[in-house]
Amino acid sequence: MSACDEVKVAFLGLGIMGSAMSANLRKTGASVRGWNRSPGRTSLETARAAGVEIVDSIEHAVKDARVIFSCVGDEHDSMQLLTGEVAKFGSPNALIVDMGTIGQAFARNIGEALAAHGLRFLDAPVTGGDVGAREGTLTILVGGSSEDFAECKPLFDAMGKKIFHCGAIGSGQAMKLCNQILCAVNMVAVSEAFALADAMDIDKKAIIDSLSAGAGGSWVLTNLGPRIVKGDFAPGFTLDHMLKDLRLVSENQGADTLLPGTQLAIDLFKKARSLGEPNGGQQGTQAMFRAYAQPVKVSSTNFNI
Repeated sequence: MSACDEVKVAFLGLGIMGSAMSANLRKTGASVRGWNRSPGRTSLETARAAGVEIVDSIEHAVKDARVIFSCVGDEHDSMQLLTGEVAKFGSPNALIVDMGTIGQAFARNIGEALAAHGLRFLDAPVTGGDVGAREGTLTILVGGSSEDFAECKPLFDAMGKKIFHCGAIGSGQAMKLCNQILCAVNMVAVSEAFALADAMDIDKKAIIDSLSAGAGGSWVLTNLGPRIVKGDFAPGFTLDHMLKDLRLVSENQGADTLLPGTQLAIDLFKKARSLGEPNGGQQGTQAMFRAYAQPVKVSSTNFNI
């Protein structure tokens, strides 16, 4: 018998990520009710096919739920949702787990607000993209009490492969923002390597095949590189979401902290977004490569370094 059998779970936010995560929760034997702000979204079918009960109200979703997961648009959406209807209708002492990227300050504020309603809170942002969500191999970065983390660990194990307790509430968010810097700057590196390959008439697929396992390899090169080669800019994680996360990086960094690589990535993501009108922000982050549309001129200058 699974530790998750008959655990009553609510999952709020059934987009690309949430639908797949809720489906994996249902496969453990947990009883899962799901809710999404846009009831006609096609991603709901992933959850429904796995046996998630799709309901039309937050009240219905969270009623009697022991654990309530949320994965919604941004920090303001999370704050409104969790400190509003979830706080109103959640069962006493229910455990609320936000899996979006909302920043450290918002996580702490939400935790304090929920505690005033007798509810517990974990911030648990994830990394691993749509592939990790589907395959249950996400990395989950958790902030909150060790007791609440231990209670939720079997459910986290259904959605992720690497689960880390990072510290008090807000610590998961801090770790996730560091991760987003790595993802963003790695995308700059992959885009520039591919642009140089085009300039030197080298097959970009050969870059992936020959360099992925070397010192220059990365998750971005291995997983998003093939999409760039195919000209596939459909989202696993959208430009708008990445730009939101990098805005949170800017808001959470110390006043004296200089992050020039992050700023370069922001500029390039914004340029790529402008090239995908009218819905440029809904492209995947691999669309950064579109910012390198002009051929790169290889200089023969002998640099003195």
